[in-house]
Amino acid sequence: MKNSIKIRRKKLKLSQEELASLSNVTRQTILAIENNKYDPSLTLAFILARKLNTTVDELFEFEENGGDLSDF
Repeated sequence: MKNSIKIRRKKLKLSQEELASLSNVTRQTILAIENNKYDPSLTLAFILARKLNTTVDELFEFEENGGDLSDF
């Protein structure tokens, strides 16, 4: 899932370590999410959005993998 965490984090002048501390996760978790290697839980997505002064919808972009949302 694509995200704009790194851009928003830098706008707020937060390091990965600072965002991790605010979100109660490790810096490695923030790094993995920023690099699209790990999708956060819904709870963590809301926490990150709140800490970055945005919404989950604005922070994350859903990527369809050839599927159709009407299948759900």
